[in-house]
Amino acid sequence: MERPALEIADLTKTFGGVLAVDHVSLRVPVGRRHALIGPNGAGKTTLFNCVAGTMAPTGGRVTLFGQDVTRLAEPRRACLGLARTYQITNLFPGLTTLENALLAVQGTTRQKWVLHRPVGAFRETLDRAAQALERVGLAPRAAEPVHRLSYGERRQLEFALALASRPRTILLDEPAAGLSPADRDRIARTIAQIPRDITVLLIEHNMDVVLGLADRITVLHQGRVITEGTPDEVRADPQAREVYLGAA
Repeated sequence: MERPALEIADLTKTFGGVLAVDHVSLRVPVGRRHALIGPNGAGKTTLFNCVAGTMAPTGGRVTLFGQDVTRLAEPRRACLGLARTYQITNLFPGLTTLENALLAVQGTTRQKWVLHRPVGAFRETLDRAAQALERVGLAPRAAEPVHRLSYGERRQLEFALALASRPRTILLDEPAAGLSPADRDRIARTIAQIPRDITVLLIEHNMDVVLGLADRITVLHQGRVITEGTPDEVRADPQAREVYLGAA
C-alpha cells in the first residue's frame, strides 16, 4: 500500500447532542489530491478543524506521516509539515503582502524567538517569502498593504502563506469560494502546480475545480462518509447524485 501522509481513523466530533462528524475514516497517501465534498452542514470543515488541531475530536485518531497527532497542539502539527487555509481569509490587513508572508515563514522556524535582529537580516527568510508570493502571482503587490488587495488577491495570499511554511500536507478549505471565474481559474492552476511531494486535501463546492484537480473524492453527508472513489466513480454513484451532485 502507498505510504499515507494523513490517516483518520473512526473520527467523531459532537457538540452537545449533535454528532457533527460520525466515525469518519480516511486514508490519504503521499502526493494525492483528495477532495471532500458534500452539502453544507455535512461536517467537512469540522473534520478539517479536528485534523488541523483547531478542535479536539470527541473520539478516534488522526495520524500524520505515521505519528499520532490526535492530541497535539496546532502549532506542533504545523512544525510537522501540516498547513491549512480557511473559508474566511485570516490575514493581517494592516501589514504588507510581503510582511504577511514573512510571518508565515518565521512561524515554522526558530527565528520567531530572535528579538534582537531585524527580519531583513535573514536573507533566506526574505527569499522564501518572496518565492511564495511569486508562486501565486502576487510578487508585484509585495509592498501593498493587505487591506488594499482585492478579495481574490487575499485568497491568493492566504494560499501563499500556507505554501511559505514548506508544508508536507496542506488542507485547503474552499479555496475557490467567492472568486470570479478568472480568479478561480488562477487559483486552480496554482493548486495544480503544487509539487507531488506535497499532499493536498481540499474542501470545495465548485465541481469544475474538484473534477479538474482531485485524484480521489470522498462524499460526506450528515457527518458520515457515504461514498469514496475516483471522480468518475463518484459521479456515477446514485447516493452521491441524490444528496449532492444532482441528476444532471
